[in-house]
Amino acid sequence: MEGTVSLGIWDSNDKLVRVLHQEAKIDSFATDEDSLKTTWDGKNDAGEDLVPGKYRARGYLVGKIKIDDIGKVASPPGGAIDHLPVKLVPNPLTSDTRAVMEVAVGFDTKGSFLKTTDGLPLATIKAASNLSRVAIERDGDKTANVWQEDASGTEHLRVWNIDKMMAFDCGFFELK
Repeated sequence: MEGTVSLGIWDSNDKLVRVLHQEAKIDSFATDEDSLKTTWDGKNDAGEDLVPGKYRARGYLVGKIKIDDIGKVASPPGGAIDHLPVKLVPNPLTSDTRAVMEVAVGFDTKGSFLKTTDGLPLATIKAASNLSRVAIERDGDKTANVWQEDASGTEHLRVWNIDKMMAFDCGFFELK
């Protein structure tokens, strides 16, 4: 599957402490025989050294997502929420063929994005500054509607191919 990679580090309490890669192209990684290689400096997202202990690296390969700008609307519908379940593409390296994850929608000073419910950014939806709210609603198995609101109003976007994501787990390791 082609796409981009988002990879994070979680602590022993399953809290995301570092985003190592966000929407990285596959060719930005060093490659081994059947793997991609990266390194971590033992720091969190704020650049602070983390305490020694057990950590876990895991991530997602996100296929090509298509975004349609539907236009301005009065407001999001009443059923719009901040996350929804998505059935993932099975990872051929694991026996889990029914992987489902909760995909959330978030925003920051750069715009709106899909993310895991524990905070790992997966895919940019649309660049925008000064967003005040975002919401998402399922529109079939492969599509979701997203609304992003700022001072000028609410914009409706349709996100296609949300089912084109594959989870991978790099396992646990000890930071000393």
